[in-house]
Amino acid sequence: MIVVTGAAGFVGSALLGELERLGFGELVAVDDFGDSDKRHNLDSKSIFARVERLFFFEWLQLNADQVQCIFHIGARTKTTELDEDILELLNFGYSKKVWNACVEYSIPLLYASSAATYGDGKQGFSDQPNRIQRLKPLNPYGRSKQAFDLWVLGQEKTPPFWAGFKFFNVFGPNEYHKNRMASVVYHAYNQIKKNGRVCLFTSLNPSYLDGAQERDFVYVKDVLLVLIHFMENRKNPGLYNLGTGEANTFLDLSHAVFKALGIDPIIDFIPMPEDIREKYQYHTKADIRRLREAGYTAHFYTLDNAVQDYVLNYLVTTSYL
Repeated sequence: MIVVTGAAGFVGSALLGELERLGFGELVAVDDFGDSDKRHNLDSKSIFARVERLFFFEWLQLNADQVQCIFHIGARTKTTELDEDILELLNFGYSKKVWNACVEYSIPLLYASSAATYGDGKQGFSDQPNRIQRLKPLNPYGRSKQAFDLWVLGQEKTPPFWAGFKFFNVFGPNEYHKNRMASVVYHAYNQIKKNGRVCLFTSLNPSYLDGAQERDFVYVKDVLLVLIHFMENRKNPGLYNLGTGEANTFLDLSHAVFKALGIDPIIDFIPMPEDIREKYQYHTKADIRRLREAGYTAHFYTLDNAVQDYVLNYLVTTSYL
């Protein structure tokens, strides 16, 4: 059995779909299944067992000898979340329990961290272990992810194999339920369909023109390939950046959506919401040298190709991975 936590969410459900497509059987989905907005993410999946998040460790105690690997994708992913007790419970405390269970039962573990740990980027975007301590996340979500990364790096007892991945700006099918937290590709597509134009945030940083804020946008299909590569090879444990190694502007991304739809671009600029102004990242770009050195050699989708695939093969038809 292969276990995926956060299975009803964006990346978790897409991972289940890819594992099923590749022929992996007995897939176990772990999540809080009470959110009706996420149910379509799992509708078409052949799932061996669905386990409620609160009862996962009881289930694991009975089934650990049959579990080949755990993908711990589940987390409170709302970057504007201010309730640090929730983040402590779900992103730190629960993750520690997953790690300790994998140690106890000798189960390989792959888990999701976040590029939000890099904060404003002044410390760079290197995933070298000796640099992680210096990072200063800008929000409670990033701090919760950073706390677990540091805790992991300090552990003497580890699973038989483990790897953590700092997800950069992931976009793609199965994010339909994320509302405000969905990718700019998703929002741009829906704005174009409704109004024929895209709205982007103005810049409050004099070093960046409006729309020139930069992100390492990584297509979810590439994320899945990296995760499955490490599950299959189980070499070089550690914490890795998971991005493309390229930075593109929000203007680049918006133009790619218009291009995919065959529409001339019309872009407006609106004020940045006050609740994110002080915690806004103006630039992210993954340093993926360690990922390459660990043996991952596949090419990543270009932004244009990824956006075209997402728009034409998924958004237009509301299809799922």
